[in-house]
Amino acid sequence: MSRRREHVASRPTWRCQFCGIAWPCSPAKLRLLAEYRHDRVALTVYLATLQAEAADQLAGSGHGTSPAGLTDRFVSWARLRGARRAGLDGGPLLCERDT
Repeated sequence: MSRRREHVASRPTWRCQFCGIAWPCSPAKLRLLAEYRHDRVALTVYLATLQAEAADQLAGSGHGTSPAGLTDRFVSWARLRGARRAGLDGGPLLCERDT
């Protein structure tokens, strides 16, 4: 019986165990989006928690990953489409005539 290989993070390097690229890789992102399709806020909280863990682990490794780079890598891709219009990005709530 063959085991399905998962695109999961290998700690402390934060590279995908399956494909070897920086995690979350594209397949991991797709899996996470599907898993959290009804609760994008929970996905964002989960990813922010992983980002903090990765920042701690990568800080001593000499990888030189910036906090902004980690935010893009872990959290930014998961933002809701239209988040600014809905006021979910922390910015002002926009109405239709503002866009």
